[in-house]
Amino acid sequence: MAGTSARMALLFAFILGMGNFAAQRAVLESGHPMLLAIPARAYPIARLASLALEFSLLLAALFAVRAGQAGWLWIYAAYSAANGIAAWAIVTRRI
Repeated sequence: MAGTSARMALLFAFILGMGNFAAQRAVLESGHPMLLAIPARAYPIARLASLALEFSLLLAALFAVRAGQAGWLWIYAAYSAANGIAAWAIVTRRI
């Protein structure tokens, strides 16, 4: 990728990542019974681990897009869509 299209792809991946972090935060703050099943002592570690995983996925997507692997942007976009749907289902208690 070169020039403006490369910058737009990076920006798109970054925006998707911010959406994923927002969805993650909404789930963590939802008070869903699934989260209450996590032992209180383990919850802070689980929260940090899930955010670290989300950050790692964003970083990998940004590096792949920067390296010219545009296909990874579409994979990350599909992941983001699935993540958003799952977060919506959890926050609205559909599951």
